[in-house]
Amino acid sequence: MTFTETELKGVWIIDPVRHGDSRGYFCETFRQNEFEEHVGKVDFVQENESFSSRGVLRGLHYQRGEYAQAKLVRVSEGRILDVVVDLRRGSATFGRHLAIELDSDSGRQLFVPRGFAHGFVVLSEFAEFCYKCTDFYHPGDEGGIVYNDPAIGIEWPIPEGMELIMVERDQNWGSLEALSR
Repeated sequence: MTFTETELKGVWIIDPVRHGDSRGYFCETFRQNEFEEHVGKVDFVQENESFSSRGVLRGLHYQRGEYAQAKLVRVSEGRILDVVVDLRRGSATFGRHLAIELDSDSGRQLFVPRGFAHGFVVLSEFAEFCYKCTDFYHPGDEGGIVYNDPAIGIEWPIPEGMELIMVERDQNWGSLEALSR
């Protein structure tokens, strides 16, 4: 695997090395010792999977306080635009975001440390999204930032005429400014 730290300190792009032959390919998607050598010590306690169709936008979500989660995310089928937003107060990149395509063809992964909001939109007909978390989900400690907050300026690649499919709460989260207060 190759590990590349992004301009948002602590956010890593991880590209697997695929070994292919006439049967298909094999690759490691996680190797603890190699991960710790590049990213640091992380203990994953839960793994989740979601299935969504084209136009589904999930996010931007985060867990608060002691239940903040780091995540290792990947797409096992399909293609998405994955977005993270730095919510770490005092960070030089507070409020900045990173948007990166993840797809099953490349197997590329993204490590999202604690202190970031996370979301994605499905670009293919459907997508299976998998992620490991460093803490268990606590519904009472979930928060969010509205996906289209102009202060963040995410350019979601939504073709003209295509409607986003979102749950109501994702449409009604507060702004980054409201979180900053």
